[in-house]
Amino acid sequence: MLPDLLRPGLNVVFCGTAVATASAERGHYYSGRGNKFWQLLHESGFTPTRLTPEADASLPAYGIGMTDLVKDVAQSHDRGLDYGGANEVAGHLISAAPQWVAFNGLTAGRAAAKQLGIALPKEVTLGEQPWTIGPSRVFVVPNSSGAHATMPYYEKHRWWTQFRQVTL
Repeated sequence: MLPDLLRPGLNVVFCGTAVATASAERGHYYSGRGNKFWQLLHESGFTPTRLTPEADASLPAYGIGMTDLVKDVAQSHDRGLDYGGANEVAGHLISAAPQWVAFNGLTAGRAAAKQLGIALPKEVTLGEQPWTIGPSRVFVVPNSSGAHATMPYYEKHRWWTQFRQVTL
C-alpha cells in the first residue's frame, strides 16, 4: 500500500484503481516499466520536467496529489478488485477538496461512479464528467499503464493535454 499524497489546496488529484505490483515493490506510484504516467504528466504540461517514480512525494509542490480506489490490494491488473473502499477514498478526496479529481483510466472512473452511486458505469467516458466528488470537478484520462495499450500513445497524450488545458 502506498500512502495517499493528499492535502488541501491541490489543483488535481490523480486516482488509479490499485497500486500495481511493481509500484508496491518499489514503494512509489506508477513504477512499472511500461507505465507512461510520468511521461504523460510532463508532456501534457503538469510538471516542468519529467519526474521519476522516486520523486512522487514531490508532487504536492506542483499542486498534484495521488490516491487509489483500492488501498489494500497490490496487483498488476484491475480484474477482480473490490471497490468497496471507494466511499472512504471519496471522503478523503472531499476533505482535501482539490479543484479536480482525475481518474487514471475508464476502469477507475466507472468503478468510482458505480460505488458512489453517481452514475452508471456505461455513462462514464473519457473527458470531463457531469458529476463532482464534493466540490471537485472530475475528468477521466486514458489509463497510463502499459497493460492498457489499446489506445496509441499520441491519443492518450491528446486527452491528457486536453485535461491540462481545462485545469489552467
